[in-house]
Amino acid sequence: MLATLRQYPVSVNLLLASALLLTLGRAITLPYLVIYLTSHYGLGVSEVGTVIGCALIAGLMLSLYGGYLTDLLAPFRLILSFTGCFIAGFIGMCLAPNLALFFLSLVVFNFAYSVIDVASKATFGRLLPAQEQSRVFSLRYTLINIAYAVGPFIGAGLAAFSLRLPFLVSAALGAAFFGLYASQGDRGMPCEPSSAPRFSFTQVSKVLLKDRRLVCFTLGGVLSAVVFGQFTAYLSQYLVVTADPQEVYSKITTLLAVNACTVIGLQYWVGKCIDPRRLTLWLVGGLALFLTGLVGFSLAGSLAGWAFAMLLFTLGEIIVFPVEYMFIDRIAPAHLRGMYYAAQNLSNLGGALGPVIGGIALAALPPAAMFYVLAAFLVVGGGLYVVGGSLSGHVESITRN
Repeated sequence: MLATLRQYPVSVNLLLASALLLTLGRAITLPYLVIYLTSHYGLGVSEVGTVIGCALIAGLMLSLYGGYLTDLLAPFRLILSFTGCFIAGFIGMCLAPNLALFFLSLVVFNFAYSVIDVASKATFGRLLPAQEQSRVFSLRYTLINIAYAVGPFIGAGLAAFSLRLPFLVSAALGAAFFGLYASQGDRGMPCEPSSAPRFSFTQVSKVLLKDRRLVCFTLGGVLSAVVFGQFTAYLSQYLVVTADPQEVYSKITTLLAVNACTVIGLQYWVGKCIDPRRLTLWLVGGLALFLTGLVGFSLAGSLAGWAFAMLLFTLGEIIVFPVEYMFIDRIAPAHLRGMYYAAQNLSNLGGALGPVIGGIALAALPPAAMFYVLAAFLVVGGGLYVVGGSLSGHVESITRN
């Protein structure tokens, strides 16, 4: 992995550093937002969920405009500006005197993180040939998972001293990347193509809605993310219904460990094997592993059975994530790459539906049936992916009329 990093240009390595440092900042603080909002503002559990959920959705929706800015502005200026917003968001959450300003700061942070995410993906597509993209997307996803694996433990240690401390350390990580990128980033790298005519956000959005491939990929992503976006939530719901509390803790801990070790250990190596000429085949294979994992969860009778099902499920995860990005990069015109990635990012909204659908299924059906309900979402979402991959076409020209 280190040898591969040395082969990449500085601009690519800096964006990989952003994935690690900024995600680490996110992972240090977000698990403790519930505690902070409850203790500092006296909110109930449902109110906390509403605040965090609405801020996440607002950030994702705003990232569509961030994708437009990615196509309009040079990467250096854009990433540096939104890293500043990332820092300001955490400082604002730490110092906010009331809930309204805290919520605004949380939206700013989510918006900034989403835009940097979109800008990084778009820049990878501009800087690297197709055969290298699966490798760098997999490497980036590995770094993100490393950050999510260690971040909550760092946050726990910091929160033991003060609930404000995780916010300040997260802001400091953002400041560290800001300094690194300001000193080492490529100031002259233009958005591509620099000679393309500029159009309004509304004009570009109308054109994207007419691209049937993008619509299929976005809807397929939303439905599929119901299954893999927040899988720990619906697995916990299922185990709470079917097992005693000590068994729930043991199984969830084991499943999280299997997921993290599999992603960190295999993501990069699997990514190197993905053939950009056979993306649909790889995608179908990844979705089949997801389905097999869901069936395994429904039938698992022992801890070993749960762990094996999670291994299969995670193998699907480490295939599908980089393939999704490569599909989008393949269909996106060079001058609209940021908007296309921002549209694909909307699939994260599906993750919020997973626990809701899981809860409804558990209340209305036998417990194991929840996994087959989720499987239905995956099948429909996978069908939309395949349809999108099979469509040929072009992006309609933008006009000023």
